[in-house]
Amino acid sequence: MPRPRFRELMGKRAIGFANWSFRRRHEHRIETLAAILADLKAQAPDHIALTGDLVNVALPGEFAAARDFLSQVGVPHDVTLVPGNHDAYVRATMGHAAAQWGDYMRGDDGSASFPFVRRRGGVALVGLSTAVPTPPFRATGLIGPEQMQRFDAVLSELDNASEPVVVLMHHPPTTFPHDKHKLLLDAYAFRALIGRHRVAAVLHGHMHVGALTWIGGVPVFGVPSASMTKGSETAGYNLYGFSNEDGWRCEIVSRRWRSSVITESARTSLPLG
Repeated sequence: MPRPRFRELMGKRAIGFANWSFRRRHEHRIETLAAILADLKAQAPDHIALTGDLVNVALPGEFAAARDFLSQVGVPHDVTLVPGNHDAYVRATMGHAAAQWGDYMRGDDGSASFPFVRRRGGVALVGLSTAVPTPPFRATGLIGPEQMQRFDAVLSELDNASEPVVVLMHHPPTTFPHDKHKLLLDAYAFRALIGRHRVAAVLHGHMHVGALTWIGGVPVFGVPSASMTKGSETAGYNLYGFSNEDGWRCEIVSRRWRSSVITESARTSLPLG
């Protein structure tokens, strides 16, 4: 966290900075993140997907630091990013994510708008943005009608694709009733749209816990934070492997940080529609 100027700590940023200073900086450690990244690279995945929240309170200096982190993760061709609510924490720096990280949020056609499509490793990745500025004590997300319309058109084009379609987003499109201040506000419209198209899986972040929920027959995977050192749900990530023998299947391997050691915590295989 860069040292903020006094004038930068107005409104929502002041609350977020206090939260970081007294709590989150003790829970989220750069050493843990570095260990997760080293373990991930040792697994040699074909592609890496990040589902947002690279910064904390969206100070201008945070975005350049996050760009340096992204360069450690990989080159833009090998890493796909969608933004989180902290990346759009305040309106004043809304354009910074695109300016600093745009190469990681760009489609194969060069498009810099959402949704974008990337084909990597036999999978069609569709990146959505649910990141919008919100009032203090709110962390809700929104796709919005215009992006939703474009998303519908993109999925229509991919309905006849030979590879599985995987949607990347930050906010979960399913309900966590105890966290209403973190909901995706147009989740119902998203779920209805998914039901009309051929989507293999949805990957999200935001809740900082590993989760598997469903939209009809579509699995929806959540992952922990990559830097959480304390608490019941410490840092981790998932590896997804897609195969097509007698129909598409996805093998999911969960790797978690426990007491400075990262090990496999779960492995499962699911059929895909």
